[in-house]
Amino acid sequence: MMVEQGKRMIVFSGTSNPELAEDVARHLGIELGNVKIRKFANGEIYVRFLESVRGCDVFLMQSVTAPVNDSLMELLIMVDAAKRASSRTITAVIPHYGYARQDKKSAAREPITAKLVADLLTTAGVDRVIAMDLHQGQIQGFFDQPVNHLTALPILADYFESLNLENCCVVSPDVGRAKACKKLSDMLGASLAIMHKGRPEHNVAEITHVIGDVKGKVCIVADDMIDTAGSITEGAKALINSGATAVYVTATHGIFSPPAYERIEAAPIIEVVVVNTVPVPDERRHGKIRVLSVAPLLAHAVQNVFNDESVSELFDPDFQL
Repeated sequence: MMVEQGKRMIVFSGTSNPELAEDVARHLGIELGNVKIRKFANGEIYVRFLESVRGCDVFLMQSVTAPVNDSLMELLIMVDAAKRASSRTITAVIPHYGYARQDKKSAAREPITAKLVADLLTTAGVDRVIAMDLHQGQIQGFFDQPVNHLTALPILADYFESLNLENCCVVSPDVGRAKACKKLSDMLGASLAIMHKGRPEHNVAEITHVIGDVKGKVCIVADDMIDTAGSITEGAKALINSGATAVYVTATHGIFSPPAYERIEAAPIIEVVVVNTVPVPDERRHGKIRVLSVAPLLAHAVQNVFNDESVSELFDPDFQL
């Protein structure tokens, strides 16, 4: 627990990504709060904070990852428990915001699940959300509460700069990701290309065109998430066929649902670089998979929110952690 200016902060972790939560607490110089999370025999989730949170600024860290529904419900129950225990404020720190891919109606009679999750968090009692690289930035508008939308782009850019790659081109996997890829290309001083992607069905991608000059260049395909790796592996093949000399892939959220690892190993990709918003098993952190830590960035965000300081400085590519 941290005490400053008469305020008290305590950080709790859900069960979806405890390694990241522990790393964030270490950077904050505190211990994680003591919470009991169990399941009843029928699968219902039980949560109890084992220390007082009365009057505290409570930060609940939980990525909405597999099992997605359990992770989301666990977060909602933690929020409810904190509210009923008289915490002063409740901030949901959600490194990976689940259900974000359905952020609009693309066809008749579809849901908008990103808004539904926002409504659930609001009803549960969240006062603020800290998220990282939402599928689309407009998801922030689904909340009436403040949303601090962090990005891992500076961390990823620093890594690729350390590789000293020459003649680079940042490639957006689709038009919707072009704006973020332009930011990354500016950070790296690289050119920009865009792939045209179609989806005949869920988790199936077809790359039809590559817009831009990639011939003779080292390409960095940058997406917000990698799920089954269908998009990035098809994109890598299209880039090689278009004359690229090498292909790297980067994304914030490495979900890696089957058969992602097998597809990546078989694809013409040098390396896949993600951050640890979603836990990646230790046995997979080798070969083509590299995992970077966003714990320093999240810790700075939590600290600044607690101290009523600016969080926007964390969006600056030149900000040093």
